[in-house]
Amino acid sequence: MRTIFINGSPKKRFCASSYFLFLQRLFVGGEKVNEHLRTKGDYQRILDRLPGADAVVFGLPLYVDGVPSHVLGFLEEMERFCKEKALHLKVYVIANNGFIEGKQNEPLMQMMEHFCQRAGLTWGGGVGIGGGVMLNVTRILFFIQAGLLMLNLLLSGIQTGNFLPTGPLYSFLKNVAWLLYFNLGVLFYIIRMSSAIRKGQPVGKGYTRILIPSFVFILFADLFFIIISLFEGGLFRGWLAKKKPDR
Repeated sequence: MRTIFINGSPKKRFCASSYFLFLQRLFVGGEKVNEHLRTKGDYQRILDRLPGADAVVFGLPLYVDGVPSHVLGFLEEMERFCKEKALHLKVYVIANNGFIEGKQNEPLMQMMEHFCQRAGLTWGGGVGIGGGVMLNVTRILFFIQAGLLMLNLLLSGIQTGNFLPTGPLYSFLKNVAWLLYFNLGVLFYIIRMSSAIRKGQPVGKGYTRILIPSFVFILFADLFFIIISLFEGGLFRGWLAKKKPDR
C-alpha cells in the first residue's frame, strides 16, 4: 500500500496542516510519501508521484470558505493528469480552520468531492477540524514543556543528585494530559480515517474541534490575534509603517 500525503498550506513551517498530517501518518501503514504543495513549481513533482499510489491524503487550510487558490490550480492539473494516465486513486482530506466550528469546512469538503467526480477518482471523505490554529499551538507547547522538563531534570541532578524529581515530572504529565484532552476529537476521527485508508474504503465526512468551551476559545483567540497583529504591525500599521514622501 502506498499513500501520498500532500500538505497544501502555503506556510513553510509550523502550520496546522503539517501537524494533522503527521498525526494521520502515525496510524497509516505501508509506504508513505510526503509532499508540500506551495507553488506551481511543485505541481509536476507531485503529479509524477501519483502513478502507483493507492490513496492521496490532502491536508488543507480553509481559505475564504474553500480550497486555497494555489491548490485549486493543482487540482485542475491533477484532473487532467489522472484522466490521461487512467488513475483511480482514493482521495481523503483533512481540512482545518481558525474558527471554533469544524463544520465550517463543509464547503471545502464539497469542492474536493466534486473534484473527485470530475477527475474519475474515488472520494474517500475526510475530517473537518475547528480551532486548527489553537490545536497546532498545543503541539508547540508540548515541545516547550518537554524542553523545560529536560532542563529541570538536568538542574535537579546537578544540584541534588536526583535526576528524576517527582514534582517536575508530575507537572509535565498533567500538562500533557490536558493537551491530549484538547486533541481527543481530532485523534478519534484521524484514527477512524486511518482504518478506512488501510482498508481502501470511504469514511464519509466527520467534523470535530478543539475540546474547550466556545467562550474560552474566543477569549484566547482574540488575545492570540491581537498579539500577532502587534508583532506584524497590523494593529498600529498606520502609525508604525514607514511614511512615503508626498509627490
